[in-house]
Amino acid sequence: MSETALAVDSMPRLAPGVRLHFDETRQAWMLLAPERVLMLDETSLDIVQRCDGATQVTALIDGLAQAYSADRAEIDGDVRSLLSGLIEKRVLQI
Repeated sequence: MSETALAVDSMPRLAPGVRLHFDETRQAWMLLAPERVLMLDETSLDIVQRCDGATQVTALIDGLAQAYSADRAEIDGDVRSLLSGLIEKRVLQI
């Protein structure tokens, strides 16, 4: 799936069998999926936590732009890129 295929009204959520987990040993958040683990940095974690299946991409981007006092256009590109990558890895679905 390309970034252009991620519509602003899409409502991303974790794919079935994927869960967000805090690893005490590593003191890090990760996505656990069948046969794979994806480590998340603080920003990626914030984005993934907002992927609840009820929040549209446009609202997610608006919320992040406000939370980080950042340029919405820059946030838009970064968020779409991350979400598209996670969808391609089949840990998120729309």
